[in-house]
Amino acid sequence: MKTRHLFIGILIGIAAGLILTSTFSTNFDEKQDARPEAKPVKAVATTTAAAPEDAALLPDEQNTIAVFQEVAPSVVFITSKAIRQGFFFTETYEVPAGSGSGFIWDDRGHIVTNFHVVENASALNITLSDHTSYEADVVGVEPSKDIAVLRINVPSNKLRPVKAGSSASLQVGQKVVAIGNPFGLDQTLTTGVVSALGREIKANNGRTIQDVIQTDAAINPGNSGGPLLDSRGQLIGINTAIISPSGSSAGIGFAVPVNTVNRVVPELIRYGKVIRPGLGVQIMNNNEYWTRRLGIQGVIIASVQDGSAAYKAGLRGLQTNRRGESLLGDVIIGINDKRVRSFGELGDALDQYKIGDVVTVRVLRDGEEKTVRVQLQELG
Repeated sequence: MKTRHLFIGILIGIAAGLILTSTFSTNFDEKQDARPEAKPVKAVATTTAAAPEDAALLPDEQNTIAVFQEVAPSVVFITSKAIRQGFFFTETYEVPAGSGSGFIWDDRGHIVTNFHVVENASALNITLSDHTSYEADVVGVEPSKDIAVLRINVPSNKLRPVKAGSSASLQVGQKVVAIGNPFGLDQTLTTGVVSALGREIKANNGRTIQDVIQTDAAINPGNSGGPLLDSRGQLIGINTAIISPSGSSAGIGFAVPVNTVNRVVPELIRYGKVIRPGLGVQIMNNNEYWTRRLGIQGVIIASVQDGSAAYKAGLRGLQTNRRGESLLGDVIIGINDKRVRSFGELGDALDQYKIGDVVTVRVLRDGEEKTVRVQLQELG
């Protein structure tokens, strides 16, 4: 009898518990629904599948995607071959020499890249974003700025030229996007910011490239020659070099500014070379050796071309005395307010001007500093 009463009591307890639990759950749900912030959360959760695909993307992500989709068809993959001789020098053959990036400049098939990407190449191949490949010819190169222009013969409707911007108004901290082919991996995008402006790097020929853009966007071997872009998808530079002990990206990359590109590329297309301003003088061979030996800094004028701008301005080259000994003439030590200590610095100083500009040339003559006004001519 006691067992029966105990069993009935357990059943009653279980039933009461179920009723209590149901009541508590109903009250909890009612309180949740009563909170004004709960309804939007539920709405988002139940409508996620029907939302647009980019609904979860941040505006900056959407911008990066849009830049890539717009510019990626303008970026090309460049492979080069070099000639090698057989072991007994009886035959020659071509071998892969390297790869890099480039971008479409116009609808006539001109491709812009770095000079060091195509240097010493015996053959060049361009692969477009649709994976079609074409042989390329070199139109012109400017080693001093690490710029080269190639050309492929393709229908204009297959070409989407990049949009050139300006590097004059860049600011440290603004977003940049790099597209290229690092390690042969085509159509690779990296992002970063402008880390610094006004940097200087050395080209392969020892000349200084000025006003270079520094960025932390990852630039690796194979990125060379590819475009550096702003958030509008406009070209602001050519990715050209990195600083890295390992040879891979270390967060310090450099790009030749687009204002330099805009000046150099049209001349390479038109003339096959850059028409550079000069003085009309011949510089002393082994200039650095002689200046060190004489204990001076500057550029020794070996001779002055007859009828040249320097000749008209009265600049002097080496002189010969009655005993046949060479006597020092003028030593160039400055162009306007820029100091000149070497042949490379003289070229860098003159590169800031154009043919027809008048500059003040500062020289050492007989141990004294003098100034001469010279109208720049085409470099011979």
